[in-house]
Amino acid sequence: MRRKFLNLLLFSIAVAALLAALRLMNWAPTALQDGLLQRYSSVEEVKAKLNIRHVYAPAYYPQCFRWPPSLIIAQTRPYTAVVMEFMRKEGEEVCLVVTQTEAPRSSPRVKIAFAEVRESVRYSLKGRSALLETGLCDDGQVCSRISWEEEGYRILIIGRSAPAQLEKIAESVIPSQSKGSTK
Repeated sequence: MRRKFLNLLLFSIAVAALLAALRLMNWAPTALQDGLLQRYSSVEEVKAKLNIRHVYAPAYYPQCFRWPPSLIIAQTRPYTAVVMEFMRKEGEEVCLVVTQTEAPRSSPRVKIAFAEVRESVRYSLKGRSALLETGLCDDGQVCSRISWEEEGYRILIIGRSAPAQLEKIAESVIPSQSKGSTK
């Protein structure tokens, strides 16, 4: 009887140790990967999980774009970066990408790639020095991109659209109460 009790006790201890080891193995990747590039379901989730104070997302979207973003990926290690991709309402083509990268880091590679820059102009975007470029995407479509710095971040918006449409989107990204605003 005593032997059965000891065997049962040893078995219980072994099961408890195994469960503790499994929980540790399940927890470790999450703890070690905290802040590394991951996919998120919303801007609010990015802010909450990565403790990023400002995620710059457009308030204006042309009717041809689908909301919410089809992809949101973000990281805080080794540096802060957020990428949002938007698709057309009709079809599965990525037509707008918004990136927010800790300055002076360059923006990550995105699905919309320029094959040729035809025009590049510096101008004032709500009091910020912005660079607007137009040209052709690698698939031959008209592309535009605009970039500027906002409170320690480099913002890049690239789209398969005319520059005027991209300017409206960019203006809606800048907070109206932000430093440097002309409003």
